[in-house]
Amino acid sequence: MNLRPELLPPPVSRRRLDETARDIDRIADLVTTSPAEAAEAVRAFNERTGRACTAFDFATYHGSRSREEFAGEAARPARPRVADVTRDELVEIVRRITAAGPDTDHYLTLLEANVPHPRVRDLLFAGAAADVGPGSSREASLEEIVDEALAYRGIAL
Repeated sequence: MNLRPELLPPPVSRRRLDETARDIDRIADLVTTSPAEAAEAVRAFNERTGRACTAFDFATYHGSRSREEFAGEAARPARPRVADVTRDELVEIVRRITAAGPDTDHYLTLLEANVPHPRVRDLLFAGAAADVGPGSSREASLEEIVDEALAYRGIAL
């Protein structure tokens, strides 16, 4: 299925990627050399990018992704909310996440921003959906994952 343009990863200029990567390097260095300066640099980074990164994120990102991947993620919108996203589009987004392509982080962020379930990543990676719970003999389908994510209703306190 083709997704409409507002659901696709937005292009990021080479200049913005390079600037973000330099910020990541600078903050990663500050984390080990000057924690107080690192805290301020992280705050400024989060303000510029709309993220909620911590000093720990900069100190450890290289264990799970490259600097370029981190920069690409941070340079894109933090919560890409699309008001009229359809169930079929969400199923396609989940399919793209499970295919583990280069834009997986964008699609995870997009999914989290557009479904009410607070732990939609758990549904994806633990296979818990609808009537298919952990320990089930079969994995949840993409449609079941989306249906569970859309059916979630928080408890009013």
